Amino acid sequence: MAAIYQAAYRRASSLICRLHSTYVRKMRYLNELKEDDSLCRQAQTSGSFYLFHNLSPFLQKVGKKYLVPKLSASEMKRILEKFKETEQWIEKSVLIGCSDEHVPHFALDLGALEKSDLESELRGAFTDLRKALFVVDGKDSSLLASAQSLLRWHDSHQYCSKTGQPTHKNLAGSKRVCHASGITYYPQMSPVVITLVSDGSRCLLARQPSFPQGMYTALSGFCDVGESVEETVRREVAEEVGLEVESLWYTASQHWPFPSSCLMLACHALVGARQAEISMNSLELEEARWFGLEEIVEGLKREPRSSKQEDGSVLPWFPPKQAIAHQLICEWVKQQMS
Repeated sequence: MAAIYQAAYRRASSLICRLHSTYVRKMRYLNELKEDDSLCRQAQTSGSFYLFHNLSPFLQKVGKKYLVPKLSASEMKRILEKFKETEQWIEKSVLIGCSDEHVPHFALDLGALEKSDLESELRGAFTDLRKALFVVDGKDSSLLASAQSLLRWHDSHQYCSKTGQPTHKNLAGSKRVCHASGITYYPQMSPVVITLVSDGSRCLLARQPSFPQGMYTALSGFCDVGESVEETVRREVAEEVGLEVESLWYTASQHWPFPSSCLMLACHALVGARQAEISMNSLELEEARWFGLEEIVEGLKREPRSSKQEDGSVLPWFPPKQAIAHQLICEWVKQQMS
């Protein structure tokens, strides 16, 4: 009997914890907003808005910091009235989250309005997302990446692939529907593996021609249809640098908005030290080489602007901390030092 009471008590305690969990309540609230247009419309009157202009987020520089302003619903109304637009513009926004206090966050692209006039009125600048991600706080960079990906998806999925008829977004922007065919479209992410290859004492980093001067990073590539993560890692390493992976392990993931919405699956891979001669695929890479621990540690301290030398040469530097490649490199350093 005591065991039955204990089991019932544990179930009741678990239910109470779930009911009082800030995270659970927040996720349930967001799901309600996605499913109920009338509730979402009401939320737009009390929510906060992150602004974009042709997919570039709005930032303000305060001292040496770059901030991502949130405009209240009343501020949004004032801006739209000033630029002679109706409040219905707000319905073009997409839901991107909410605070613990259930203040919903929306993203709105004002690309149809004059950029310079908006920047003057708002006292800031619309900034290319690649630059913005590396100057704002980590929490804001993740939010901007998610917001831009969702806005981009809506912009590129305005017609049904089966009927060619217009699709219509729900108010939260969590889906689009073709009324002619009944097909519902949902935003999707493409899986990409990013792999730090090591031979035990060195790690392999590479660069593409499009990279900024001096920047090296881990290997990456899209998963092919039908592939597992393990198969993709082995194939990409073989294709790009001609090495055969002996063992690998997954470490973390990250949403990344380039070139479109991607899910980066970060892995470490080990190759045999005796078979570590690089055979680079020059169609995909400009350079690939091994780095020792000391060179990696120095490169992590270096910023892009400090990498150029007086003789014109450029010292290696690595992706900043907001990128999951940085985490992979730091994990490898920690492994080597342990």
